[in-house]
Amino acid sequence: MNSFMRLIGSLSFMIWLILAISAAAQPSSSPAPVLDSAGSPLEAGVEYYINPAITDNGGRFTLINRNGCPFNVGQENVSGLEGLPVIFTPFLEGETVIREDRDFKIVFSAATICVQSTAWKVGETDAASGRRLIVTGESQSKLATDNYFRIVKAQVGDNIYNISWCPTDVCPTCKFNCGTAGGLDENGKILLALDGNVLPVTFERRA
Repeated sequence: MNSFMRLIGSLSFMIWLILAISAAAQPSSSPAPVLDSAGSPLEAGVEYYINPAITDNGGRFTLINRNGCPFNVGQENVSGLEGLPVIFTPFLEGETVIREDRDFKIVFSAATICVQSTAWKVGETDAASGRRLIVTGESQSKLATDNYFRIVKAQVGDNIYNISWCPTDVCPTCKFNCGTAGGLDENGKILLALDGNVLPVTFERRA
């Protein structure tokens, strides 16, 4: 009888230990939502303008005709009301809010003369600067990593963020050469590129 009770006690302890380890392995909460300039969480499927946090760093994000199709992601040269809105689509199915350090797609809500999608994509490396350009176009596979970006809280300021590429939600076991986006001046145009200066941004919901 005593042996039986000890066995039951050991099994109960093992079950408790497994449950405790499993609970500890789960994140205590989801990452914080990204907030727009009004302090509201960014919503999937809603149009937003992306603005530089410092106004003398160019204008709103837009499509740039660099060398024909596909167009590049870039900025208007001056701050103002010009620019194109974007829509965010999380990688995680069922997610309706854009969260910090989570993968998502960014697509300009605009039509172009190009046959390619207006989804953001990590493109070729610019020979002059050595930086990877952000272009438009969409890979066919859902698990292709070059279309997924993430938003990281900037070190200073309220509701100010950096846009980076490090799609570890899409491929947790992959090793990426992660990078953060910033402006690249080229012949009077401001292109968006990784691997250089960082451009803090804010998000403005389209009225």
